[in-house]
Amino acid sequence: MANNEKLFDMFSPTSTEDWVAKINVDLKGADFNKKLVWRTNEGFNVQPFYRRDDLKEISHMGTLPGQFPYVRGTKDNNDWLIRQQIQGETPEEVNKEAIHAIDRGVDSIGIHLSREVTLEDLKVIFKDIDLKKIEVNISCCMGKAVEVAKLLVEFLKANNLENEFKGSIDYNPFKRLLRHGLPFPKEIKADAKAMYEAVKEVKNLRCYAVDSYMLNNAGAYITQELGYALAWGAEWMTLLTNEGISVCEAASRIKFNMGISSNYFMELAKFRAARMLWAEIVKAYGAEEECCKMMVHAITSQFNQTIYDAHVNLLRSQTETMSAALAGVDSIETLPFDLQYKQPDEFSERIARNQQLLLREESHLNKVVDPAGGSYYIETLTASIAKVAWELFCKVEEEGGFLSLLEKGEVQKSVNESGVKRHNDVARRKEILLGTNQYPNFNEKALDKIEKNNCGCGCGCGEEITDGAVESLIFDRAASQFEHLRLDTERSGKRPKVFMLTIGNLAMRLARAQFSANFFGCAGYEIIDNIGFNTIKEGVDAAVEKGADVVVLCSSDDEYAVYAPEAFKELNGRAMFVVAGAPACMEELKAQGIEDFIHVRVNVLDTLVKFNAKLLN
Repeated sequence: MANNEKLFDMFSPTSTEDWVAKINVDLKGADFNKKLVWRTNEGFNVQPFYRRDDLKEISHMGTLPGQFPYVRGTKDNNDWLIRQQIQGETPEEVNKEAIHAIDRGVDSIGIHLSREVTLEDLKVIFKDIDLKKIEVNISCCMGKAVEVAKLLVEFLKANNLENEFKGSIDYNPFKRLLRHGLPFPKEIKADAKAMYEAVKEVKNLRCYAVDSYMLNNAGAYITQELGYALAWGAEWMTLLTNEGISVCEAASRIKFNMGISSNYFMELAKFRAARMLWAEIVKAYGAEEECCKMMVHAITSQFNQTIYDAHVNLLRSQTETMSAALAGVDSIETLPFDLQYKQPDEFSERIARNQQLLLREESHLNKVVDPAGGSYYIETLTASIAKVAWELFCKVEEEGGFLSLLEKGEVQKSVNESGVKRHNDVARRKEILLGTNQYPNFNEKALDKIEKNNCGCGCGCGEEITDGAVESLIFDRAASQFEHLRLDTERSGKRPKVFMLTIGNLAMRLARAQFSANFFGCAGYEIIDNIGFNTIKEGVDAAVEKGADVVVLCSSDDEYAVYAPEAFKELNGRAMFVVAGAPACMEELKAQGIEDFIHVRVNVLDTLVKFNAKLLN
């Protein structure tokens, strides 16, 4: 006999108000909102806990995977394609590298055609590749895209593949404005229509790109990338339908290439929100629900990749890949960990492939559709991200649409402002890059391993900037300023020595010595730590003996009033003197000539730049 008794029904239900009251008791007078509510950069607050009641107002609850508005996915499985960008200067090299990658688990390849190609070139590139099983994604300079599309379609028809081929051509005339600020090509409508005429006989060939990963790589916040991506997609829909292309045909030719940051749960929620909002947008054009499915290719971020401690990039890209996989995207490209300083080699490309293979074949993330569905936290994040992104989308539409704002430089300006803020947060350690601005490898050298030049990847490269140019996106990685600082240390041929003069309170001196070591290690200085000294003189003598360039006094706030003046006087200018902390007596110490204090509120980058200026000259 079935037992329908509910678990714990002997306990009375606890309301959200009861939980908040209990938390406030534990906070002992501290403000709940200031202490526990996370004020995100995405434009909304995240609560410390969520309950079933939080889902009541969420409209998409109750839908299933494959059902409109597709927040839970556009299909009834979670299979995704593993993409690798193929390197190669000649068609033969491209073919060889593609087959090599396919044999090792890749089922989607990306090919950049940097030169003119012929039908014979395509025959060589695709030799021995089963195009019924392998997705092919081609990028090239915008001016060549239509011709490449015609050649590809000709090749597919000659091999009876027009109904079975799956892939894309990255036709992106917006890239000139985003990357270079160059004037928008006036022939866009004619070219866009010509592109459709070229590909229309191949059902699954998408050609109108929404490359919002560019915004991600420039430092855009999650809601910002999504809001602009939706406006970008809507710009395509308007342009194509105005040219007489049906709504369903237009939607079926658009592909979203989106970035993935390391904000694990929010990125997972972003892709869920993206499908939902895009479905509503396409439906508003008059499409049937089946035509409202969003195709998303996800690419791990370059904004947070680093040159120093580069293997940490593997941790970042792994969590990013997991976010996208669990969110149910169509394909993922996990970038090699060494991409920022050299051409990826066989080892780094193999690791990048295996990062996805581990998730798919060993962790079985492809076996469960939308595992986050129903999660109080992620469902609420999905709704919150959707709300803010939709507001941005509506704002763009009200101001004339994506293209209009792009031509004015407003999109670029907005994203660049976010990038500047994020760089400032990195400089102040509000945003952590492990191995770069926190817990660096003190002894690592990177200068000799940097091989890569600053490659351009888009139309407009090498073009002269004209008077009609507007602001372009700035692609400085979050770590770039710290890396520049540390590379300056390496280039100088000097390596300043930072000596920890630890004395007094055991717990405080150890904590501040660790903080100071991490602080100065970010500039590549040599760190000389100590377990403690009995007297100031003993510590100063040891520092001088070691040839210290900087002496950092590490003790407690209460003891600094005595120790700091004594150490400063004993050192007598033989090295720079720094106090670790912000004691109450700071002003009194400054009056005695002590200038340098390091603590959690200082700008780490600016402080180290000043030290470099004094120590490396």
